[in-house]
Formats: sequence, C-alpha cells, structure tokens
Amino acid sequence: MNRTAQYEIRDGEGRTVTLRLSGDWSTTGIGRQGDRLEAELAGRAVGALDLTELGRFDTAGALAVAQATSQPIPEAAWAERPEAGRIYAMIEKLDRESCAPPRRSHPITRTFAKIGLGVYDFAAEAMLSLAFLGRLIVAVGSALKHPRAIRWPAWFSQAERAGLDAIPIIAVTNFFIGAVIAFLGANLLTQFGAGVFTVQLVAVSVLREFAVVITSVLLAGRSASSFAAEIGSMRMNQEVDAMQVMGVSPFQALVIPRLAAMLLMLPLLTFVGMVTGLFGGALVTWSELSYGPAFFIQRITEDPAMDTHLMVGLIKAPVFAVVIAAIGCRQGMSVAGDVESLGRRVTAAVVQAIFAIIFLDAVFAMIFLELNL
Repeated sequence: MNRTAQYEIRDGEGRTVTLRLSGDWSTTGIGRQGDRLEAELAGRAVGALDLTELGRFDTAGALAVAQATSQPIPEAAWAERPEAGRIYAMIEKLDRESCAPPRRSHPITRTFAKIGLGVYDFAAEAMLSLAFLGRLIVAVGSALKHPRAIRWPAWFSQAERAGLDAIPIIAVTNFFIGAVIAFLGANLLTQFGAGVFTVQLVAVSVLREFAVVITSVLLAGRSASSFAAEIGSMRMNQEVDAMQVMGVSPFQALVIPRLAAMLLMLPLLTFVGMVTGLFGGALVTWSELSYGPAFFIQRITEDPAMDTHLMVGLIKAPVFAVVIAAIGCRQGMSVAGDVESLGRRVTAAVVQAIFAIIFLDAVFAMIFLELNL
C-alpha cells in the first residue's frame, strides 16, 4: 500500500540537523515534498538520518533529497538502509556532476543572432545557386557540343508532363483573369463614358503582364515542385550516386531535359494564356457592353502598339522558364537523405520560383519603361 512521503527536521549540533524520513519516497509517493524540504532546510546541512519508518526509496526520492540538501549526506547516516544509501550516492553524484542548463541569452541578442543567421543562410544559398548555375552552363555547352548524346525521349517526356498536361489549368485560369479585368474595366470606364477602351485595357494587361506572369506562377507551383520532388527522391534513394558511378552525368540526364522542356513549353503556354485571356475579356465586353467579337478583334488589330505588348510578354517567357527549371532542379539536387529535407526543398523551390518571377517581372517593367516599349 502506498504511503505518502513525510519528513521531520530536528535540530542538531551547530548548523547540522537530523532528518527523519517516513513513508514512501518514491515516484508515486513523493508529491511536492522535495520542494517543501528544500525550503525548510534553507541551506542547512544534514548530519544524521532517522530511517526507521522509511518505506520504499527509489531514484525519484533520492533526487529530491539530493536537491534539497546543500551538502552531501554522509554515508554513515544511511547505515539503517544501506540500499537506500547506495541509490542516494549514485543520484547525488550524477546531480552534482551534471552540467548546469545553458543560460538563455538576452532577447535582443537572440534577435540579432537570428538576423545574422538569416543573412548567412541567404549568402550561402546564393553561393550554392551560383555554383549550380555554373555547372548548368557547362552541361548546356556539353549538350550543344555533342548533340548525339542528347536523350531525346526524356526531353519529350518532360515537355509533355510539364507543358501539355498544364494546358487546361493555364487556359481556365487566364480565361477568368481576362474576364475579371474586363468586368473591372467595364464598370469603371463606363462611368467616364470611355467603355470602349475596355478592349485596350484587357488586351494590354493580358498580353503584356497577366498571361506570362500567371502562367509562370502556375508552372512554378506545378513544375518546380515536381522537379524538386522527383530529383530529391532520387537523391534519397541514391539513384543519382548510382548514375555517377556508371559514368552518367546527372545534369545531362536529369536537369537538361527539364530545362529544355520548360524553355520550349512556357512560351507556348504563355501564348495559350494570352488567347484564352482575350477570349474571356471578349465574352465579358460582349455581355456587359454589347461590343461583339468582331469589334473586339478590330480594336486590337488596328492598334499598332499591340504587337509591342505581345513581344514584351513573349520575351519574358524564356527567362521565366529558365528560372523555374533551374530553381526546381537546384533544390532537388540539394536534398539530403531524409524526408524532412525533401519537404523543405520542395517548399523552397516553389517559394523561390514565385519570388524570382515577381522580381524579374518588376525588373523587366523598369527596363521596358526606359526603352519606351
């Protein structure tokens, strides 16, 4: 039957006391007695023990007694219960020789440490990306130098998976983007008697910006993550190492086909997005403003600036394609041997690709603004 741990402190000679322990000083019986004993001893040393009514005594009780006393209890004091003395001696030694918990640094120090660590991680990531870019350039040069070594089946397979299979989602998304722009233009411009310019608003926004950006962002979430997951799983299964042992370049077998597929398919998907975006805008202008499809097409074809807007949109596509493929493959090649690393790299591939697309789009906007395009 369990008995609650109890104690009694009797004054002894000088600052030493006699400690009487009773009940079960075990995991189930100790409760908060260790804290109370430490408070009542208040730094006084225990010179003798009364263990006549001590029940069970385990490591939990020994730890409570060791932490409550300021000095080790003499071995002779445990003569009545030598087995309890041995447990106490072992626990007291471990508690005395254990390292103190590390001091928690100041919040300001931790804040600056996190900032410094973030800057270091950013610099390290930039260096690894530049190294990957250098190896990619060398691999591209080798592929162009030896075209017979190109793995054409892998190229076409990746083009189908990364490009053709994405046509439905690209078309539907850009269709609704064009429709939303037309709704906003029709609602705002008709207030000023300029509803006819809704056609130009839809055409310029879709051809110049939205088609290529929306398509690239969708492929960043769809293809960049796929590239990182596929290559990363091969890294986890040591298939990439096996390829190197067999003399096959991972860049030639894994990276170049995906890069070529994205470089070929993203401009085509961008054009599909332009067509469907204009189609969505045409339907809205027809239903809201009663401007038929013939009028919509005529307004676009008669505007000489539309060729420039189309060119600007298509110029961005190959650059975005290289960025998406390079980031996805680079993160896949950086996967370690655990699933957690794979998850982090796949997430990083999507986030970095989308960020790079938005950043490069802003850079292109400033460049074309300076060129009056």
